[in-house]
Amino acid sequence: MDFCLPRFTAAAVQAAPVYLDPDATTAKAVDLIREAARHGATLVVLPEAFIPGYPYWNWTMNPVQGSPWFERLYRAAIDVPGPQVAALCAVARECGTVLVVGVNERGAHSLGVLYNTLLIIGADGELLAAHRKLVPTWAEKLTWTGGDGSTLRVHRTAVGPLGALACGENTNTLARFTLLAQGELVHAASYIALPVAPEDYDMADAIALRTAAHSFEGKLFSVVACSTISPEIVDAVAGEDEAVRKQLARKRSALSGIFGPDGRPVTEPLIDDEGIVYAEIDLGRCIQPKQMHDIIGHYNRFDVFRLQVDDRPRQPITFTTDRTAPAPEEEA
Repeated sequence: MDFCLPRFTAAAVQAAPVYLDPDATTAKAVDLIREAARHGATLVVLPEAFIPGYPYWNWTMNPVQGSPWFERLYRAAIDVPGPQVAALCAVARECGTVLVVGVNERGAHSLGVLYNTLLIIGADGELLAAHRKLVPTWAEKLTWTGGDGSTLRVHRTAVGPLGALACGENTNTLARFTLLAQGELVHAASYIALPVAPEDYDMADAIALRTAAHSFEGKLFSVVACSTISPEIVDAVAGEDEAVRKQLARKRSALSGIFGPDGRPVTEPLIDDEGIVYAEIDLGRCIQPKQMHDIIGHYNRFDVFRLQVDDRPRQPITFTTDRTAPAPEEEA
């Protein structure tokens, strides 16, 4: 029997959320997924924190000014599981697509906890994972709590072994290696448009550089999806502040596309504008490059290097007794 690897169409979605409206943004996501499926996509990747949007105020306001916005985002965030997740699982099942979607997830145990989470959903509509970004980047620490190593997993899906990281995690060498070492061949990278970075920081170049590096090092395909900034977001965050409005209008703040195992784009990436990038992926193209550099195999020295990952879920409290067992008086 011939050894076969999946061939499929991937879609990288570049779009803006319906800002701070989880139901409307979920509906927009469903429409975008259906559109991608009509074009033959069986893997669809949507941006980081897409439902219901990114906390830009952390970069444009001081923490006291931004605190009411934290509350707005907390109230607009979603629960996992919850109705928005159910809608995404349903459209995945309807369209037969594997999905990666960025959301703001409310912590179940605390009103102060929000997670930057990537939902990974199988083509059968099953929620495979909710990966919480390990380390919020820079100003994001004012909003998001870090996740743990329990979701640094590669999932066996209809499109092959799939892993996912959010934005700056794609700069974390050890996080990337953890996915590669589990046999990752398809990498989903979700980003947000970042016009609020220092003036000499070109976000489009930064996304392309990180994506190319992971694809080349791992000899795999990367599908990268980035959000855009709508006039609605500018109005909400900047108001009448012309300096902030100008800042949010900065060009080359978003890039979405699909990169191959040679580190090159498979097709022309999309910069700044809303749209969907499609490309045909043949995982068979990953084989020959691995003969040259296989950093999870022959091109490494595991007698010299060792990576240990603590994949235990982190909880704020643990009990030494089984609290589901009946109390002594209940047994009498």
